[in-house]
Amino acid sequence: MKKERIARWIVIILVLTAIGVPLGSWWLSRAQGTQIEIHARMPENGGWSIDTIQAKVGQPIHLRLTSDDVVHGFALGKSDMESWLSIFPGEYVETTLVFEHPGKYIFYCTRWCGLNHWRMHGEIIVTGEGDPIPGDSLPLFLQYNIDIDAPHYAENIPSSPPSVERGSRFSDRLPNYAIDKQTYFLTSPEGLWLKLRSEPSLSDLSDMDIWDIVRWIWDRQNSSNSQSLGFKLFMALASAAHGESGRGDGVMARGLPVMDHSNMGSGLVRPPDFTDPHVLLSASPAILEGKIIRGGMGTGMPSWGSILSRDQIHSIIDYLYTIAWESIK
Repeated sequence: MKKERIARWIVIILVLTAIGVPLGSWWLSRAQGTQIEIHARMPENGGWSIDTIQAKVGQPIHLRLTSDDVVHGFALGKSDMESWLSIFPGEYVETTLVFEHPGKYIFYCTRWCGLNHWRMHGEIIVTGEGDPIPGDSLPLFLQYNIDIDAPHYAENIPSSPPSVERGSRFSDRLPNYAIDKQTYFLTSPEGLWLKLRSEPSLSDLSDMDIWDIVRWIWDRQNSSNSQSLGFKLFMALASAAHGESGRGDGVMARGLPVMDHSNMGSGLVRPPDFTDPHVLLSASPAILEGKIIRGGMGTGMPSWGSILSRDQIHSIIDYLYTIAWESIK
């Protein structure tokens, strides 16, 4: 009887072991996630060794990254700069990703690695239960049917550097629309200057006074933190084309023809010179947002809509205007 009881317990233990080991392995693999090794190479040499990754909601994926040639970077689209990784030749860096929402996530190279750097994109397809990735609102240029490809070049610019401090002295005399957020987004600095210049209540002010007001309004709509982030993003992602000073003389643009609206879309061209105040003072934030989201349509400028969040895009715009204002002598 005692032997039979022992035998039964042995059978039970064996059955539980047979069930438990695979179950434990499944649970452990689910908790530990998938491990993937990715090699980064210049686009001409193949780009990412793996450019499509499958993942499940809530299940971690462990990435082990290295470079086979030059320094590259890795980041998820719309992620904070603090999470960006540098990938050095012959060295490995690891990161773990967990996704809360199903959908398609973009990953990309954050370090300029050659003329085709912008092609270094990949995607992570996440499946499972839950609400999909929250979408962005419709870009302003589509909401308001703005032609972002129309030529723009300011006919009126300040004769000397406008002053935020001087402009603030007239704040109590401004019509309500002047400090409205929608006015800011949809109106260029020159356009707002023309509107305010035609206001009877401001007719006693000089042209320079009105420019001081516009400068104050632009400063009021932005923040130093936003401009600081915009500077960092611009230097990391755009300076290779636009140049560190914004002159359009970055390493990627050397030897390219100057942008001309008569041949737009026919091939690669140099970016505009943002240090020429006529360029940016004639462009509204909505136009700049649209160009960044959509890209240059044949000019060589990539689309950043899936890469940058709207806040990041607006930070870059905030910084671009500082280039224009500070270029006025």
